[in-house]
This record gives sequence, structure tokens and C-alpha cells, in this order.
Amino acid sequence: MKKLSARRRHPLAAVVVLLLALAATGGLYAAFAPADKAQADTAAQSLNIDEGKKLYDVGCASCHGTGGQGSSDGPSLVGVGSAAVDFQVSTGRMPAKQPGPQIEKKANTYSNKEISQLAAYVASLGAGPGIPSSQEYDPAGSDVAKGGELFRTNCTQCHNFSGEGGALTNGKFAPDLEGVSAKHIYEAMQTGPQNMPSFPDTTMPSAQKKQIIAYIKTVNASQSESPGGLSLGGLGPVSEGLFAWIFGLGALIAVAVWIAAHTAKAKKS
Repeated sequence: MKKLSARRRHPLAAVVVLLLALAATGGLYAAFAPADKAQADTAAQSLNIDEGKKLYDVGCASCHGTGGQGSSDGPSLVGVGSAAVDFQVSTGRMPAKQPGPQIEKKANTYSNKEISQLAAYVASLGAGPGIPSSQEYDPAGSDVAKGGELFRTNCTQCHNFSGEGGALTNGKFAPDLEGVSAKHIYEAMQTGPQNMPSFPDTTMPSAQKKQIIAYIKTVNASQSESPGGLSLGGLGPVSEGLFAWIFGLGALIAVAVWIAAHTAKAKKS
């Protein structure tokens, strides 16, 4: 008993016990872990990448290069992530019909399965933002007021106050956000397509992105009613003041001219 107590008090006793426990845990995990499922998931992912590469070689390589390294006709796709592919292809912007200052939205040409395969292949070229889950972009319960503050600070310069879009330089434009899905709005903020800056989670956390989405959806829902009267393009106080200046002052001038003309006729008679 004395010898056993002495061994228990040995400085390395705790280390030996810890190593034995780790070895036992690893053995049990190896014995009972669902290896078949892990292998099946890996095989399915590899298949998606292989099929995505075939689709890429046919529809994308002519502009973006055979390995996604880019060319004079298209930027590199290394590191853009699966979220960028899902956004660009799901909205029909890619493949582009023809080059131009900005690629416009159109009907997509790929099925959801094919988009997933393309996204898997591009994601394999380099780490980048992944396709968000519904929990990440669902705006339910988000603070609309804070979303409005964030939108006015970061987005109104291009999309205007109500997200109706606007013209930029050299033939470019900020698209109208009405009818855009929450997922695509989130992906656009995450990846920064075309002229738009990106807002990764390090710059704008997921919670703030959802608040912006909540604000956009609320504004879009109220556009059909417009309780304040004519929306005037949703450009804010500048357009309202310009409207009042042009039409209001124009009406006053017209009335003044009419009064002056009738006064001159009255004096002649």
C-alpha cells in the first residue's frame, strides 16, 4: 500500500493518467465513429467538385481561365468563395452575354444542383466566403431602425434611401433592391460584386447584415402604399425640394404672368 501511495504521488503520475485517458478516448471514437458517413460526405464533395469543373470548363473558362486564374476578359476566381458563385450565377449575371461596364441581372441558365457544383469547384480553388445558411440571412426579429442607420451610412450613396438604385460613373449603376432575396442581399454584402464594396464579418457582423436586410424588406413592402404621397424616386429631401422649386415656383411665375397680362388688357380697355 505504501509503494502504491508513493507511485500516486509521483510527479509524472497525472501525465500518465491523462495519456491513458486520451488513448482510450481515441480508441473508442475510432471504433464507434460514423466513418462511413464521413467517407460518403467526402466522396459526394469530390463528385461535386469534379462535376463543377466540367461545367466551369464549358461555361466559364473562356473568360476566367482554365484554372480560375483570370484573364484579360475576366477576373481571377481564386479565393472568391462559393458565395460569390451562388450570387452571380443564381441571379443570371454569369455567364455574361457580352462584356460591358456592368453585367445586368437576367434569367439564370443553370439548375440549383449545377450552381452548387460550380460553387464547390470554385471554392476548391481557394478559401473564400461560403454560401450563407438561412439562419445567417433571415431578418426575422432584427432591429429595422438600426438597419436603417446602417443602410443610410453605407449604402444610400449608391442605392439611395429606399434602395431603388441609381446611376454611377462610366455607364455603371447601383441596381434596384426591390424583390431581391435576403440570401442574395447577404451574399452581395459578403462578396462585393462588380462595383460594390465588400462587407465581410470582420467589418460588418452577420447581425448587422440582417438588420440591413430587415430595413430593405420593410421599405420595399411600404413602397406600394407610400403613405407620404408620391415617392419621387425615393431620393430623399433633395428630390422633394427640387420638385417644389421647379413646379411650385413655375406655377407662381405662370400665375404672375397671367395676372400681368390681364392687368395690361384691362388698362387698354
